[in-house]
Amino acid sequence: MKYRNSIAATALLGMAIVAAPASAQEKQGIEAGDVLLRVRGILVAPTEKTSGIKPTFPTEHASVNNSVMPEVDVTWMATDAIGFELIAATTKHSASGTSGTTGGIGKLASTWVLPPTLTAQYHFNSAGAVRPYVGAGINYTIFYSEKASSGLKSAVGPTKVRLSDSVGWAAQAGIDVDITPKFFLNLDVKYIDMDTTATLRTTAIGTQKLRVHLDPVVVGVGVGFRL
Repeated sequence: MKYRNSIAATALLGMAIVAAPASAQEKQGIEAGDVLLRVRGILVAPTEKTSGIKPTFPTEHASVNNSVMPEVDVTWMATDAIGFELIAATTKHSASGTSGTTGGIGKLASTWVLPPTLTAQYHFNSAGAVRPYVGAGINYTIFYSEKASSGLKSAVGPTKVRLSDSVGWAAQAGIDVDITPKFFLNLDVKYIDMDTTATLRTTAIGTQKLRVHLDPVVVGVGVGFRL
């Protein structure tokens, strides 16, 4: 009888050991204290509006191209449903004339853009495998490595370009979909309020200024995991 009891106890212990990882594997969702790391490919699409190029070309405007780059972000879950996300990415954009003299020149200048953005998020269905979320926050954009194009320098001589930094609000919506208890897919869309003044100091026509409302839509697709 003792031998049979030992066999039964050993069998039950073995079943418990096998079942324990399976139970852990069934855990879904997120909870307070989780740190989520996402890696996305992003499309940054400015929805720009510009002033005239003043004072010399007040009726001429510029357009800003789209950019595709990688992005990394980290979210810390303060509660099961509320998280705080910080994104880190940098993209390169160029501005081109759209009409008249500057339209004939084409590309006017290029710049790199670094827009760290902090958002507070609300995650729906935080205990589930599919978790939509919305967020809102603040953005600070740094423009760096600004350069005049060769076409602009050929037209007006040596030119220095400077873009002012920007502070604005940001809104986002997205969804996480679990692949495993640790890894998940992510789709994310942001709108960022981003304004700058471009100053061009030229030898032929003096200093020109252009106010640009970039206001990009940022669409990201990628993967994430819990640290």
